[in-house]
Amino acid sequence: MEAKTTRVAVLGLGPMGRALAAAFAAEAREVTVWNRTPGKAAGLAVTVAGSPGAAVAAADVVVACLIDNEVVRRTLDEVPFGARQALVNLTSGTPGQAREMAAWAAERGIAYLDGAILTPTPMIGTPAGTVLLSGDPSVYAQVASTLAVLGGRVLHLGDDPGTAGAYDMALLDIFATATNGLLHGFALAAAEGIAPTSFAAFAGGIGALLPEMAVRMGAQIEAGSFPGDRSTIASAASSIGHVAATARAHGLDTGMLDAARGVIDRAVAAGHGAEGLARLATLWADPVDEAV
Repeated sequence: MEAKTTRVAVLGLGPMGRALAAAFAAEAREVTVWNRTPGKAAGLAVTVAGSPGAAVAAADVVVACLIDNEVVRRTLDEVPFGARQALVNLTSGTPGQAREMAAWAAERGIAYLDGAILTPTPMIGTPAGTVLLSGDPSVYAQVASTLAVLGGRVLHLGDDPGTAGAYDMALLDIFATATNGLLHGFALAAAEGIAPTSFAAFAGGIGALLPEMAVRMGAQIEAGSFPGDRSTIASAASSIGHVAATARAHGLDTGMLDAARGVIDRAVAAGHGAEGLARLATLWADPVDEAV
């Protein structure tokens, strides 16, 4: 019965905050919500608090999903927490900010867990939902059954509060660069007179390559072995040079391509031209030393 009656407060009712509140309410939680702008709780089976303090006072587990961590601190800085309450911060931020938040919470005697949501709002509360958590394992044990309703994968990644944010930032790195690469490809195709829908039929095949590449390259990076049996850095240098030249011929911005070409060129200069592309992951951190 305890797992069904845990009192939850959700701070922040943007699209993700609403999805979190709805998932908790759907599992018969007692849900209290607070949002800076009134009226955002319409249609939710929740109690609306008039202040952050009132929301916290009504909860065993407080879930923050606000615009950034500075807003979380401002919102809760003067709000008392009881010894049996926990704060789960699902606000997006950097790993360093997560560690700062954990220190801020510790100074105030707040049991704290940091987290990152990896799925869009429609997936929250479904088996496809994924939430990563990190921080004090005892706090995770306290809130695990409550948070389990958010998705099929609600995972604790260890006691470093920055770990969930580190995964989040690295995964968003893929999303941001892949999305911009896709859109740049559409622009290049259009410049060559290719219809967007015609290009899309082939572009999807590029994305389908990534899952296998991620597994294969992850193993190579961990092993420190970069076979060039499928493709080499030297061949990538040639290919990306052709792409950049085509883009420049149409007056397109080549900043992303130039950045990628830069690390490829450093790799070739450092003698890695015959190795596989996974080697490039080891060269971003200190390109000056690698090029020497």
